[in-house]
Amino acid sequence: MKILFIGLGHMGSGMAANLAKAGHDVMAHDLSDAAVKRAVEAGCRAADGLAGAAAEADAVVSMLPAGKHVRDVYLGEAGIATRAREGTLFIDCSTIDGESAIAVGEGAKARGFAFVDAPVSGGTAAAEAGTLTFMVGGSTEDFERAREVLNAMGKNIFHAGDVGAGQAAKICNNMLLAISMIGTCEAFNLAEKLGLDAQTFFDISSKASGQCWSMTSYCPAPGPVPAAPSNRDYQPGFAAAMMLKDLRLAHNAAEKVRAATPLGTLSESLYTMMEAAGTDDLDFSGVMKLIRGDLQK
Repeated sequence: MKILFIGLGHMGSGMAANLAKAGHDVMAHDLSDAAVKRAVEAGCRAADGLAGAAAEADAVVSMLPAGKHVRDVYLGEAGIATRAREGTLFIDCSTIDGESAIAVGEGAKARGFAFVDAPVSGGTAAAEAGTLTFMVGGSTEDFERAREVLNAMGKNIFHAGDVGAGQAAKICNNMLLAISMIGTCEAFNLAEKLGLDAQTFFDISSKASGQCWSMTSYCPAPGPVPAAPSNRDYQPGFAAAMMLKDLRLAHNAAEKVRAATPLGTLSESLYTMMEAAGTDDLDFSGVMKLIRGDLQK
């Protein structure tokens, strides 16, 4: 399959490489020439401009920063929808506001294209390993078409519902992740001050009712989980800035539907403090530094 991949950042680079490894003809596009060069070294080929590549693509996959970028890339004056062949499958893997996903989906459908929103979970390690989790919004038919592409990049592919449902699942999941990570940090910090070392507390709590993914797979205290960013001075991973972006999306969505999310709001405030301190380029588990009262890198 000929696939145009747009957005070769920390996540997109690994995803595009895995599509190429799976045997797809991947045309890579990014504003960064260096990112395109790395994609070519990983088995992709440089896209001959968006317009030309869109005209030959069977599918388009995008990983972009925000809703405005997704709207412009697909539906703008020189967007993909102006050059792609009718029936081309659009797969947007960005994490954006649900309204933008729905608007792009409706606009694509009106022009004769298939569209799914398919945000991801798993971070850069999973993007490189091809073990991402995809939360997909779209019709059943479009989801089944997208599955062939997504299987090359992910281990778990879920159909969440209609267009926009993928974004809903992503922001709810990441709000829960932020809350559990902060709670895990507080527990390890308190345990240390009460005289328990991190490994001892981990051994106990990971087998007791307090265990959670934030502890057992991504422990924010250095030591117990060797692969966790806490053992690399909190180098991401999944940056705190990206977690804050998702928490703000969750906050805005909650306000619109009048859902109470007090712990989500508190979590947002803590990651905002990391942003204000200039430490939001650390992994999101680096909120441990804030809990400990140390925001120095």
